[in-house]
Amino acid sequence: MLKKRIIPCLDIKDGRVVKGINFLGLNDAGNPIELAAKYVKDGADELVFLDITATLEKRKTLVELVRTIAKEINIPFTVGGGIATVLDAEILINSGADKISLNTAAVRNPELISEIAHKMGSQAVVVAIDTKLVNNTNEVIINAGKTTTGIELGSWARYVEQMGAGEILLTSMNQDGTKKGFDIATINAVSNAVNIPVIASGGAGNKEHFKDVFSKTNVTAALAASIFHYDEITLSELKYYLKEQNIPIR
Repeated sequence: MLKKRIIPCLDIKDGRVVKGINFLGLNDAGNPIELAAKYVKDGADELVFLDITATLEKRKTLVELVRTIAKEINIPFTVGGGIATVLDAEILINSGADKISLNTAAVRNPELISEIAHKMGSQAVVVAIDTKLVNNTNEVIINAGKTTTGIELGSWARYVEQMGAGEILLTSMNQDGTKKGFDIATINAVSNAVNIPVIASGGAGNKEHFKDVFSKTNVTAALAASIFHYDEITLSELKYYLKEQNIPIR
C-alpha cells in the first residue's frame, strides 16, 4: 500500500497566509516563508501554495514569493492561482515549484490541462476542484468559491483525468474551515471514479479526522491549513498518532 501524505496548505492573500470558513471571513494566519520552513522541519510530506485572489484580481501568481519559499524548503511544492497559460506554468516551475495547480482556468479552458501535461508531464499537473452542494448535487465551483458552474463533480473529475491531470486536489466547501471532519461521501465519489491520486481537503479538525479519511477512502493524501497554522495539531504528533493507528505514513 502506498504511504499516505500529510500536506499543509498556504492560502495566500496580499502576501500573507489567510484562512476562513467556507471560503469566507478570511483571517491572517502568518508569514508564508516562516510557516513553510516550520512545516518542513515538522515533517510535512509536501506543501501547497494557493494564491487565492490572483484569478479574481486578474493577475499572475506571486512569483517572487514562490521563489523565496522554494529556496527555504526541500519537499515537493505545488503552486496555484492565476495560472492561465503554459508560460505561466513554466515560470512557476522555473521559480521552484514542482507541480502547478489549475482550478478556474481548467474549467474555462480544459485544453490547458493537456497542454501543460504535454509540456511538463502529467505528474506536474494538479487540478484543484472546489465543490459544494447545489440543489442536492455536488457542483464544481470556481473563482475562489464565488461562481457556480453547473458542472457535476464526478463527471468533471473523470474529464480532467482524461485531459492529462496527474492528481486532483478536492476541497469540500461545505466542510472547509469547519473542523467537523472530511466529507467522506464526496471524497469517495471522486476517488472511486478516477485512477489518479486524490488529495482530500476541507474539514480537518483533529487527528481522528485524518484517520477516518485514510481508513474510509482511498485518497493518497490529506491537506489541512488552520489546524497546522495555529498549532492545534503538530505534524509530528499527527504522524505519530496515525502510525499508532496502523495507517501507513511517510
